[in-house]
Amino acid sequence: MTPPLLELRDLGVEFAGRRGAVRALDGVSFAVAPGEALGVVGESGAGKSLLGAAIIGLLDPPGRIVAGEVRLAGERIDDLPPEALRRLRGRRIGAIFQDPLTALNPLLTVGQQLVETLRTHLPLDAAAARARAAGLLRETGIPAPDARLDQYPHQFSGGMRQRVVIALALAGAPQLVIADEPTTALDVSVQAQVLALLKRLGREQGTALLLITHDLGVIAETCDRVAVMYAGRIVEIGPVRDVLRAPAHPYTAGLMGAVPRLDDPRERLTQIEGRMPRPGAWPGGCAFHPRCPLAQARCRVERPELRAAGATAAACWLAPVPPGEAA
Repeated sequence: MTPPLLELRDLGVEFAGRRGAVRALDGVSFAVAPGEALGVVGESGAGKSLLGAAIIGLLDPPGRIVAGEVRLAGERIDDLPPEALRRLRGRRIGAIFQDPLTALNPLLTVGQQLVETLRTHLPLDAAAARARAAGLLRETGIPAPDARLDQYPHQFSGGMRQRVVIALALAGAPQLVIADEPTTALDVSVQAQVLALLKRLGREQGTALLLITHDLGVIAETCDRVAVMYAGRIVEIGPVRDVLRAPAHPYTAGLMGAVPRLDDPRERLTQIEGRMPRPGAWPGGCAFHPRCPLAQARCRVERPELRAAGATAAACWLAPVPPGEAA
């Protein structure tokens, strides 16, 4: 088997507070192979964006990794010195952030930012870097890229700025791209173009993709596997087709029930009652049990770990157990 490019082992993240440490990620483990696209989905507050920030070392203080480890191509990276981690970002790991205004320098032209990134990570002279920068803008769907290089971020629309951020993330030809809601500001046609570009990178260059989103349609279109997060943990993970067609966790089933379908005769979509618990206020047992319509006594006192449930793995006492395994 191909060794994983990205591997998380029991990752834990805490934030120090006046009343003590608050755990925000708890025992997150998964692996992503070269060329594979893994989607991470869940409600706001599940820990999706925090997970991406922890992987690339961009946790805002007082947040810090307190357990587990992050490995890239077998090398542990969560304990690297800041300068080594900075060199890693952009060259081996590209990041696409949700808000392009915070990712672009308003005082520099788009071309200056792209050329600087390219020359930092690749052996290119100024002319070659500028030509490559124009090519990146063209690949992400920006018209007249040569002229656009000399414009400032405020001269671009929100969707155009997001495409510039995507171009910056791809500039260093990274092994891994972490994309946090990369298509939120884009219209449908450009969204399809960008997703096709990310898929092509995986197919042609072996670039792995960690796609963080709330949009199950984007997950279904782009990813090979999906991890469903709830209250700082992964509650189900498996091939996209299997998780979306036959979810083994009630939370995943609730998310799928809230997605409208053309062939669905229901007049009302499924609603998950209640709301995501805050970090530090997670209930005992299974964190989803106060909102789960199938919760039993065991769910309130024992926390389930991920275990095989058919073609997927689910952290649920009610998930189907393969023959020969103990319930």
